[in-house]
Amino acid sequence: MDVIRKRLLFRARHMGTNENDIFFGEFAAAHLPSMSDEQLGRFETLLQVSDPDLFLWITGAKPVPPEHEHDVMKMLQGFTPFQVVRETDDK
Repeated sequence: MDVIRKRLLFRARHMGTNENDIFFGEFAAAHLPSMSDEQLGRFETLLQVSDPDLFLWITGAKPVPPEHEHDVMKMLQGFTPFQVVRETDDK
């Protein structure tokens, strides 16, 4: 894993709230290796948003602002950490 992806993985695992640390950390571990440079940039921008706002956007409790409505947000909204655990257990 390159330096940018390692930095983003660390940041995703240390966001501030336990819920986001777990969710974003698992998402990053699963998706960072295959993300394009553009997607990495969008993910990095999302990591700069406040934890409560991100949580509300991902759960659908609050609408996503237009500037954050993109492919990475859709990936986050469709992701569940359970998928990663289950896929790992099935192997």
